[in-house]
Amino acid sequence: MGRTAAGTVLGLAAALALTAGCDSAGDAVGGAVSSATAAVASAAERKMDEVEDGVDAKGDVKTGEPRADGDRTVTEVTATNPGDEDADYTVMVDFRDGDGKLLDAVVLNIDAVAPGTSKSGTARSNRQLSGVTKTEIGRALRH
Repeated sequence: MGRTAAGTVLGLAAALALTAGCDSAGDAVGGAVSSATAAVASAAERKMDEVEDGVDAKGDVKTGEPRADGDRTVTEVTATNPGDEDADYTVMVDFRDGDGKLLDAVVLNIDAVAPGTSKSGTARSNRQLSGVTKTEIGRALRH
């Protein structure tokens, strides 16, 4: 689901919340956010599945501390190539709340990492995240 579709879902949920009363309002908005988050995570998984000839490289990749950047949350992602030739990395980064609940997921490419070296990129959330946010590598492929 793209940003426009997610925004539409959230907008409809907010409109429903205004007409449905307080208790069901929170449920409606929470359900819409949960649904939008699941759709974004599913899209990220599909993007990872498109990588051809990728091998699991979760151990080669790490995230830094998440931080605010305007209205988004970002984290530095570093890939270290243990191989003997250049490698590209496709990495799915999960943004989670303090309880471990998935808030967002993004896919980042880090290209042309030379053998025995590290290279970094920035993963940027799709939407504004509030509260304590943690990041983790959901999947990582070296190709």
